[in-house]
Amino acid sequence: MPLDLPIIPPFVVTYIQRGRNPSMPTVRVKENEPFEVALRRFKRSCEKAGVLTEVRRREFYEKPTEERKRKAAAARKRSLKRMRRQSMRLVRLY
Repeated sequence: MPLDLPIIPPFVVTYIQRGRNPSMPTVRVKENEPFEVALRRFKRSCEKAGVLTEVRRREFYEKPTEERKRKAAAARKRSLKRMRRQSMRLVRLY
């Protein structure tokens, strides 16, 4: 007796695992609202959801070593930025 369970694509599983919303951004067109305004709202919601950055990131396969290097570089950049902010906070130029 086979179970008829829906097949979930791997990218949806990663969204669920990370706690993100797996649904795509949607916009309801209001009464007498121009199409351009609704399109602008949709683009803004896509930008907030990070849809385009996710698509660009998944466009090509990224090896695990490349992913680790990218994450390490981002962590290094964040720490340098944090250190720079702290040093600016300590120095008063008045």
